[in-house]
Amino acid sequence: MSEARTPTARDGGAAPRTLVVRLDSAGDVLLAGPAIRAVAAGSSSTALLCGPRGEAAGRLLPGVDDLLVYDAPWVGLSPAEPDRADLLALVDRLAAGRFDRALVLASYHQSPLPIALLLKMAGVPWIGADSEHYPGSLLQLRHRRAPYRHEAAAALELAEAAGFALPPGDGGALAVRGCPDMTHLTGTDPYLVVHPGAAVPARTWTPDRARRAVAALADAGHRVVVTGGPDEASLTARVAGRHALDLGGRTGLPELAGVLAGARAVVVGNTGPAHLAAAVGTPIVSLFAPVVSPDRWLPYRVPHLRLGRQDSPCADSRARLCPVAGHPCLDSITDREVLAAVTALTGGGHRHDAPAGPKAVA
Repeated sequence: MSEARTPTARDGGAAPRTLVVRLDSAGDVLLAGPAIRAVAAGSSSTALLCGPRGEAAGRLLPGVDDLLVYDAPWVGLSPAEPDRADLLALVDRLAAGRFDRALVLASYHQSPLPIALLLKMAGVPWIGADSEHYPGSLLQLRHRRAPYRHEAAAALELAEAAGFALPPGDGGALAVRGCPDMTHLTGTDPYLVVHPGAAVPARTWTPDRARRAVAALADAGHRVVVTGGPDEASLTARVAGRHALDLGGRTGLPELAGVLAGARAVVVGNTGPAHLAAAVGTPIVSLFAPVVSPDRWLPYRVPHLRLGRQDSPCADSRARLCPVAGHPCLDSITDREVLAAVTALTGGGHRHDAPAGPKAVA
């Protein structure tokens, strides 16, 4: 359902200058990809306003012509206090862009209205967003997302409500610009990736559980590559041990995309690299803690299998640290389950083979 008024371009032309806003993390920005491509197909230029944690992902997205970065005090895990000078500087930057339209993408539990107010102060004449709260004059398209919609689908549906559509031949999956060849790091033999880290610890294995899983995969004959960011080098070293190739701290986001693209499958929690793996088409063993809804955050439009005890006491708690002793929702996943999931997704063949078994979801 939408409440909308028709937008117009400032110059009277048919194709507007459009700004898309997604202020969260890298994974959230990747999930905005299909919506951004739809916007780009109907715009003369498309800019993305994102947060610092989403900047690297934004630079990978097809359809983005320009990138603006702002660390918003109403999003993030440890938001800074509002700074008047920063807010006014952002308004000036937005005004300089002379945007005809803006689409504000936000998670179901977030409000688009703070940034909508700043966009209005910057002179953006038409703004659309999903909003459960009365927006006054801030929104010209007040759209209401369907319950429990996946974040990527909800963003695309908002873009469609604003009059944008994916170009012919675009199926709406996640995507990134070309991935670099990373065989100089990974080698040429087939491999699996285990990515043990996450910004929210409740959404992945504990380090010791990840270490045991890597050992079990190696003992079963799989070559394993362990990945992680620069601040996760000690974690990846611990998890890889003597059983796996440790690439912790050796890849930025574009290089990680290349490593994931070359893998037969990825074992990863509900975190940004899971969505990056989906964007490069790699099957995913999804270690999904029920602290948030799988309907909204599972790997999108890519073969995957979900592991994790969805009936754990932490369900729907949005907890960042596991509130239950022993982290049972994920650490109770057995090595046998992990090995079976990898076999089902890879089929013992090439990485892009169709997954086996009725539980595989694309």
